[in-house]
Amino acid sequence: MATRRKIEVFSAGCPACEDTVQLVNRIACPSCEVSVLDMNEPAVAKRAKRLGIRSVPAVVVDGTLANCCAGSGPGEAGLRASGIGQPF
Repeated sequence: MATRRKIEVFSAGCPACEDTVQLVNRIACPSCEVSVLDMNEPAVAKRAKRLGIRSVPAVVVDGTLANCCAGSGPGEAGLRASGIGQPF
């Protein structure tokens, strides 16, 4: 079984969130498993808090908040630096 990179996009369904979902899906590689999580769901919001997510959109790669999401919003360069789009 091939190793997969788990990518989670925490979203509130806003236009900025949708742009990030599209960006992540565009740059994801075949070994990336992308899921979009709805921050309106209490369990998702609770997990986001544990991960240190303070605003959305936010991207988590293999259980770690992407560096680009800790301050400003996600951008392509920061997401790529987190491993999105790079096969194992």
